[in-house]
Amino acid sequence: MKSFIFDRDTWQEIFDGISKNKVRTGITVIGVMWGIFLLVVLLGAARGMENNFNKLFGNFATNSVFIWGQSTSKPFKGFQEGKRITLKMSDVEYIRSEIKGIEFVVPRYQTQSKLVHKFKSTTLGVYGDYPLLDKVEKKLLVYGRWLNQNDIDKKKKVCVLEDDTYKQLFDKDEYPIGEYIKINDVNYKVVGLYKNKIQMGPGGGLHIPFSTFRQVYNRGNNIGWMMVTGKPDVDIKQMEADIKLMLKNLHKVHPEDGRAFGSFNLAKEIKKITGFLTGMQFLTWFVGIATLIAGVFAIGNILLITVKERTKEIGIRRALGAKPWEIKRHIILESIFLTSLAGALGIIAGGIVLMLIDKFFGSGDDAALVNPTVDIPVILIAFTTIVVLGTLIGLIPAQIAVSIKPIEALSDE
Repeated sequence: MKSFIFDRDTWQEIFDGISKNKVRTGITVIGVMWGIFLLVVLLGAARGMENNFNKLFGNFATNSVFIWGQSTSKPFKGFQEGKRITLKMSDVEYIRSEIKGIEFVVPRYQTQSKLVHKFKSTTLGVYGDYPLLDKVEKKLLVYGRWLNQNDIDKKKKVCVLEDDTYKQLFDKDEYPIGEYIKINDVNYKVVGLYKNKIQMGPGGGLHIPFSTFRQVYNRGNNIGWMMVTGKPDVDIKQMEADIKLMLKNLHKVHPEDGRAFGSFNLAKEIKKITGFLTGMQFLTWFVGIATLIAGVFAIGNILLITVKERTKEIGIRRALGAKPWEIKRHIILESIFLTSLAGALGIIAGGIVLMLIDKFFGSGDDAALVNPTVDIPVILIAFTTIVVLGTLIGLIPAQIAVSIKPIEALSDE
């Protein structure tokens, strides 16, 4: 078999057969090539979307839920409908101690304020935060540091900027650390600058210590909202329901009031996105393999036509003593060659397209597809699949060729 594969006459005969029908063979090869090209490009694009998702959420505690107070929709225990609910610091302590499976509870404040630095000003969100926020929503620091416990204990007038805030208040390439920003006529020293990748719920802007915010804005025991993160094995949906039920008891809200507390279940939304990505990968494999199979069948049809056209030639070879297996392996080898050629061209073309996508759409902060690549084992599996399919589909015209009796082949018109 080895000597047959490397026999010059064998390949000369194969190339002669292909060259007789260049257009037909070319179209067929393109069909298989298009299938593996689609598979490579779609798998690469799906990986790029997944990488982008991981880039955005990789430093975020995704098993989290945001909870805030709203207004009641039912009267209860002497309170009329429409009672405004404000969360308290005591609620945070109750949740920490009573709800099982909680990893972090992070209370936060928020308000809109005028920010001034030298001759530039803007109105943006000012947030009161604990150092713990960096545990559940990792800040990618460019300069300086994040808030620390000393800032909280001493109620320091310091702040950490988001990059968009920096761009609005500072000149390009101006070093911000140690500079002062005036918030409602009160000076705050800049101690950190971070790059914001994604805004999940309220956040961003400019951050000051939680204790400083509470004192300056006279919030007392009230808080704006809280972010609750569950341990990895916790059912975050059930935890959300348990927290809301506890808050209803603490604030004397009807148990069936669905409006009193607002929430955003990040884990549920993340699950939707990951489900979408999984569905994309499944659809990619389905479309790619279906196209591959269609292309391989087209090669089988081409070989059937070739066998029909070469009936007399096959008859002569049989009459001269050619064995059935020699006829078979020649046709199977031609099928393997065409599918392998088409597969290799499709993989190369797909790789080039992915490189172009990465170059033009895979870089920068707004990149939609980050590093769109396909694993080598996946490429090898796809290539092996089309070679195997090419071998199997080649068996059909090969069997038809050897079933032709020499006398019938020679008398065929």
